[in-house]
Amino acid sequence: YPPSDFTFKFTVTGPDHPITASLGGEAVLPCHLSPRMSAENMEVRWFRYEFSAVVHLYRDGQDQYGEQIPGYRGRTELLKDDITNGRVSLRIHNIQLSDNGQYVCFFQSSVSYEDALLELQVAGLGSAPAISVEGHQDGGIRVVCRSAGWYPQPEAQWRDLQGQLLPSASEKISQETDDLFQTEIAIVLTEESNQKVSCCVRNPRLNQERESEISIAELFFPRVSPWMVALGVILALLAVLIPLASYCFWRQHRAKGECQVVSPRQISLRDPNEM
Repeated sequence: YPPSDFTFKFTVTGPDHPITASLGGEAVLPCHLSPRMSAENMEVRWFRYEFSAVVHLYRDGQDQYGEQIPGYRGRTELLKDDITNGRVSLRIHNIQLSDNGQYVCFFQSSVSYEDALLELQVAGLGSAPAISVEGHQDGGIRVVCRSAGWYPQPEAQWRDLQGQLLPSASEKISQETDDLFQTEIAIVLTEESNQKVSCCVRNPRLNQERESEISIAELFFPRVSPWMVALGVILALLAVLIPLASYCFWRQHRAKGECQVVSPRQISLRDPNEM
């Protein structure tokens, strides 16, 4: 007897978690039929936002590239090693940011069709942090860490030798024209604080990080010379003594002038015999 329609009923299953892939690398999106059956004579279509947005198409026993989105041409491969058991996977080469998002895995037989939704998360591991010393600030040395080429937005932090987090003086994260993120984080190191620190930038999606270290020699920290301290004290004393000396000189000069002045009344009261 010919098989009934029920025999050809199936469901399509994909992973229950997002697939993560690195920029420039490759991603494998798995998909399979349940119950297990051959998909050699089925249509297997991978598409994105709509049915006609074909990422990869398998039909009539072979790959069909005529309907493929231009952005995926030359970058996709349908893995058919286990297609007789209803298992196929889509491999995407040279992962780009535009590949980030949802995909539909669609199977169609002569009597039925089903699909499954998958998600691809693209991540970019940026450049190794570049650390530079940018002068003195608040009695210490301002050190800046920069890194670019991250996706999604990275997490940046300063750490001491024991791995403990250090407070940053400023932090700036910006998205460039290519949609990748760059980060800039600064710290002010003082002579009393940790002089050897590391800048760590982490991609939370990949759970990977890049780290660079820097050690500041003591001679680079701003110091106050003993001669400068002495000069400061002398100048402060002069600032007090000079006005005081000027005031005393003025009082002395005024008193001397009063002693030399004799009024007419004093002259008329003199004894005539003294003339």
